[in-house]
Amino acid sequence: MPQTTYTNRQIWHIAYPILISLIMEQMIGMTDTAFLGRVGEVELGASAIAGVFYMVIFMVAFGFSIGTQILIARRNGEENYREIGRLFYHGIYFQVGLAAVMFVLSYFLSPLILERIIASPDVCRAAESYLHWRVFGAFFSFSAVIFRAFFLGTVQTKTLTLNSVVMVLSNVVFNYLLIFGNLGLPEMGIAGAALGSSLAEGVSLLFFIVYTRRRIDLRKYGLDRVPRFCSDVLRRMLSVSLWTMIQNFFSLATWFLFFLYIEHLGERALAVTNIVRSASGLLFMVMMAFASTCGSLTSNLIGRGHSAEVPKLIRQHIRLAYLFVLPLALLFALFPHLILSIYTDMADLRQAAVPSLWVMCATYLVLIPANVYFQSVSGTGNTRTALCLELSSLTIYTAYITWIILFLRLDVALCWSADIVYGIFILLFCWLYIRYGRWVGKEI
Repeated sequence: MPQTTYTNRQIWHIAYPILISLIMEQMIGMTDTAFLGRVGEVELGASAIAGVFYMVIFMVAFGFSIGTQILIARRNGEENYREIGRLFYHGIYFQVGLAAVMFVLSYFLSPLILERIIASPDVCRAAESYLHWRVFGAFFSFSAVIFRAFFLGTVQTKTLTLNSVVMVLSNVVFNYLLIFGNLGLPEMGIAGAALGSSLAEGVSLLFFIVYTRRRIDLRKYGLDRVPRFCSDVLRRMLSVSLWTMIQNFFSLATWFLFFLYIEHLGERALAVTNIVRSASGLLFMVMMAFASTCGSLTSNLIGRGHSAEVPKLIRQHIRLAYLFVLPLALLFALFPHLILSIYTDMADLRQAAVPSLWVMCATYLVLIPANVYFQSVSGTGNTRTALCLELSSLTIYTAYITWIILFLRLDVALCWSADIVYGIFILLFCWLYIRYGRWVGKEI
């Protein structure tokens, strides 16, 4: 009899490898911040803007992979395993082409864009230096997220843990060698952080390829033969993925806008924001591990014909996410200097970042249920609806940060309250959709 409910132990068994992999991936940014926090405030702030700028580009590819993951999870739930291979390879075809386009556009247009939107000349030059090397990683990371979609969609999440450990260790080594010029290599500073991250993503992709060939039943999942390109397959994938691509682009674009607004408050405010962003990464990744698991299991349940169990599944994931995230947030709030010392050895900068860290921790009271519900909406396959809900919330978010940062010029700590505003509205919209929307029985 097909499974209709999941115990907490089963959810944790699926979620914890995702959690470890997400934490390891977040440590890429944490490593960059920790190293650059010992180089200077300009480099620390520039890496924030340039890093989010690159993430805006990357999230277009990641959005496509989310749509691919939804389709793979649905086929996995239907036990139509051979079709998964066609989805996987067409995902790779699309991502390679997208990487080439994004690389060319970013490599030549990024300097022109940054010069017009960054106020500080020093921050602008450092950001350009970072992006010059960072965009090379697109050729690796865009394809790697399709492997991630495969392992998430087929609920083989332990592989993500192994891959992420390899990637983080590679990034630490490359940063150590390239930022400070150790072992006879040139001292590249912020450019070394970017190049190190790109090389680490190359190592990650290589690991996925080798592991899949050696450990996965290629025949079962239709991976044993590379199919010819079929426009109909890609068209079906884009019918789901296009909306997640647009949604992810706008989501990160507004986050980038937040950093641009903060930059106009000064280099110190920008440095504080980058440190707090990196510190929030651990909490965010724990939350997203449960949210991603809920989205994948939602798609699997619907594929088995058990849509009625979805609301219960969502509530179960929210409780588990609170159980893991809130104690960590409390730890951060009680020992802020201990946490912030990971990212910088500048005592005055750490002190300035404490209020922002406190506000950031408070945002997770709302962000946890908001993200679990949102990932579940995407898991239903109604990605176009998810886009509309996201855009509505982001419009409110953008209006709020424009008001409090550009017009009121509030303290940087109060600016972090924008995440609470976003969380309230996306939670409300997604809850209403799950309760009253027409998503039961949708075919994809």
